[in-house]
Amino acid sequence: MSRLHLQDVRLAQGGRPVLEGLTGSFPDGAITALIGANGAGKSTLIQAIMGLLSPVAGRIECSVPRERRAWLPQQLVLDLSFPMSVEELVMTGTWPSHGAMKGYCAAHYRKAREIMARLGISHLAHRPLGELSGGQRQRVLLGRTLMQEAELLLLDEPFANVDSETVEVITQVLRDMAAQGVTLIIVLHDLEQLAHLADCVLLLAEGNGQWFDPKTLLERQGRTSLGTAALSPLDLGGVSL
Repeated sequence: MSRLHLQDVRLAQGGRPVLEGLTGSFPDGAITALIGANGAGKSTLIQAIMGLLSPVAGRIECSVPRERRAWLPQQLVLDLSFPMSVEELVMTGTWPSHGAMKGYCAAHYRKAREIMARLGISHLAHRPLGELSGGQRQRVLLGRTLMQEAELLLLDEPFANVDSETVEVITQVLRDMAAQGVTLIIVLHDLEQLAHLADCVLLLAEGNGQWFDPKTLLERQGRTSLGTAALSPLDLGGVSL
């Protein structure tokens, strides 16, 4: 049974309807690609799943504890002027369950070192965040979610403006997390990434949501080679990625 299920969910922002009648389950141990045009409601849905926005109607049923839900936003959300090192940011992943005011124990530091090694950022442990490249920052942010031991992870365009090596590292880590039973929801705009990463797809368009198998969705476009072409607006309710 899915740990995250939507039942006839209706969402609004500032009194304006955004999504309605959204029903479906996000499979456990799988990666769901969340796609749709700008303004389709992707960020609104993420906020609702994270408990930051209450549905106008319907239910969001999530059995994952709040402290095990993580949201990795777009890089620009990160305040790069804040005086914090890579290791310090990774360690903040313990805050939801351990508390922000408590000290760290040796086990925490060992785990953080293991995570940084896994992400290839051990040499950056004491580097200020403001000195990192986009790809390095994204690895650090993912390291924080690994430190949190998230069971539900939402990522907003994690591959935007990062180098190819970082794409490979993040892809492998996300695949490993799914294999360990984590539920992952990823906002994607690139068809090649969708084809190689997603187990299922939720398309938001014109206030509604539709679930697809990635292969079926791509076959509907009549594509033999994926590349990074946009989805056909005609076939997908006017949506262009």
